[in-house]
Amino acid sequence: MATSSKQYKAIGEDLWKGRPEKINAELFALTYGALVVQLIQDYEDYEEVNKQLEKMGYNIGTRLIEDFLAKSGLGRCSDFREVGEVVAKVGFKSFLNIAPIITHSAPPPPTSPSRPASAGSLSQASAGTFFTLTFDENPLAEFVELPEEALEGGLWFSNVLCGVIRGALEMVQMQVQAEFISDILRGDDSTEMRVKLVKYLEEEVPVGDD
Repeated sequence: MATSSKQYKAIGEDLWKGRPEKINAELFALTYGALVVQLIQDYEDYEEVNKQLEKMGYNIGTRLIEDFLAKSGLGRCSDFREVGEVVAKVGFKSFLNIAPIITHSAPPPPTSPSRPASAGSLSQASAGTFFTLTFDENPLAEFVELPEEALEGGLWFSNVLCGVIRGALEMVQMQVQAEFISDILRGDDSTEMRVKLVKYLEEEVPVGDD
């Protein structure tokens, strides 16, 4: 029997309440902010900072997923829509105590000749499927106001979250693209992240681990 959205929300709540190693929210935000500042000083290039934050998040995600699966007891999702529900209502809730609003979208019809064809291993029904997460609150961005230079340079302050999702889902055989498409810190009306399914991965040894 499929798990309902309300049940996922309850699982996320229970996991957060049962997590003994909670960190003070203010300390968490300030520590992350200091990390971003250090990266800016080290690289002096906002695009590179975005890449480094995403890379750090990827490494975190590949490790968090094991803990998440063990504690949640959730099995394999039936489709990418269910993946989105679990990410939003269980994943974010259990680790950050937030539950972004999720909007599901199907892939557009392949009308553009410039759009590359999907790989043969990719399910045509799933290719290009994505969901959008809208964050009413973002613990990483508390007390943050970006300087004009960072805005003009294209900094995505919370880009580590995109990496976490990419890393975690790759460990369960899904290659995704995760990116912020708007951010209140950049003057947008909302903070939104889009997560797009690229393809399902085969069960194989990662490159470099032979």
